[in-house]
Amino acid sequence: MEKMLSEFAVGETGVIRNVFGEGKIRRRLFDMGVTPGAEVYMRKKAPLGDPIEVNIRGYELTLRKSEAACVAMEVKK
Repeated sequence: MEKMLSEFAVGETGVIRNVFGEGKIRRRLFDMGVTPGAEVYMRKKAPLGDPIEVNIRGYELTLRKSEAACVAMEVKK
């Protein structure tokens, strides 16, 4: 099943399939290690859903909801 990282619930794990967005946002995500094939674990969400905290490539990363909406994920079961 595929969905955007911003739609993940706390505790879900998935693999990045594609990174959308243009220019600065896409470059920033790639620079932080958000690239296709990386496994992501949703650790926390703020009460209003923004920002979110994920584990990726062995470190914790905090993303804005708008950034997470640019990352297409394959949900692991």
